[in-house]
Amino acid sequence: MYTSAIYQQLKKSLSSYIEQGKTVFTVALSGGVDSVVLLHLMRELKEDNPVIDVSAIYVHHGLSQYADDWQRFCKNVCVELNVPFEAAKVVIEQQSRTSLEAQARDARYKALDELSPQGSIILLGQHLNDQVETFLLRLKRGSGLKGLGAMHQARFLQSGRVCFRPLLNVKRSDIEAFAAQFNIKHITDDSNTDERFDRNFLRSKVIPLLAERFNGFEQCTARSIDLLQQQQTLLDEYTQLDLNKCINQHQALCINKISEYSTARIANIVRAWLALFTQIMPSQKQLEQIINQAICAKSDSQMLIDLAGGQVRRHQGYLYFVNPYQILQDQMLVSDELKFNDDRLLIKKNGKGIRPPFKHEQVTVRFNCNNARIKPEKKPGGNTLKHWFKDAKVAPWLRANVPLIFYNDELVQVVGYFMSANHLDETGIFWECK
Repeated sequence: MYTSAIYQQLKKSLSSYIEQGKTVFTVALSGGVDSVVLLHLMRELKEDNPVIDVSAIYVHHGLSQYADDWQRFCKNVCVELNVPFEAAKVVIEQQSRTSLEAQARDARYKALDELSPQGSIILLGQHLNDQVETFLLRLKRGSGLKGLGAMHQARFLQSGRVCFRPLLNVKRSDIEAFAAQFNIKHITDDSNTDERFDRNFLRSKVIPLLAERFNGFEQCTARSIDLLQQQQTLLDEYTQLDLNKCINQHQALCINKISEYSTARIANIVRAWLALFTQIMPSQKQLEQIINQAICAKSDSQMLIDLAGGQVRRHQGYLYFVNPYQILQDQMLVSDELKFNDDRLLIKKNGKGIRPPFKHEQVTVRFNCNNARIKPEKKPGGNTLKHWFKDAKVAPWLRANVPLIFYNDELVQVVGYFMSANHLDETGIFWECK
């Protein structure tokens, strides 16, 4: 096994992690030939390099009548190889506008992330044929550059954990031959032969025909995918430069600035801007609607476009992405940091701001107090918060979520906007929201 090409390729693909001291790995074990072979390879790598730590996790989706049997099989394989094993059972509820496959994938990643040892790298068994299938499926859907880039060898979960595919450049036939050579038992999922599913149809009918007709078809497709990924990385770098020039401190998109660019570049910037708030991109029709209403409509016209997870709205020459309304509760401030239920963090800092509270003053953060009065620094006289928000051209839908700092019942800071002129202190304190 040590001298096999697959083992040497796995060892090479993981070498950069191991050299960095990242030696804890978790195999996502399904019982299929690819993940079982991967587990055997990792067990051999641990024999070769004892500093490596290997464990395995089986995710029970409950979608197959054989799932319990597969879990037992995976456990027995791990017992035989002396590899720590855990299983997670997830419940998937069918949702509209989302495929069952996508929901199962998201649930699987979440379970793997939660059960894997801290700092471990999750290893996935996808191989070259999976990559080609993904490319063709996205081609069928009319995907653009990013979609046709298919699967990256490394991906990051929202938690920051790394998922890595060490067999992504290995053909399925080579993995199956390896399993046969070393008598590695595995599960065959009957549903993988059901040609009603597009991926299975491509697997059994289309790709073998292409591979037979065109020598090296899988490898050539992988090379094209690699080039597409490189081009997407380059495009992302330029897009980020454009986006940085067009958004303000509230992550609102300046319509005048994006209007200076070409049509294709505007669409690219808008997609990148939306990606700051949601993982589900708008359809081509929705994207055109956003751009047309932003650039072509009158400057004072109202705009509201519903997207997955929020709305695009327009105010004072800027586009805003508005999340579903979330009621934020008033709270006492007894420490230097406070996390809101919308995941923002309120932080107290020292510096030019307002004086610290007196002993008899209770410090609270409140929301949506439009009638509270304050005299902002460098403003003539005091007035209601509603007046000052309007004066500062703060969009109406943003106002309810702005943290308001009170000493007892006196408004002393509108976080991100104003400080009370009656409480200024050059060596005082202030709050920021991130």
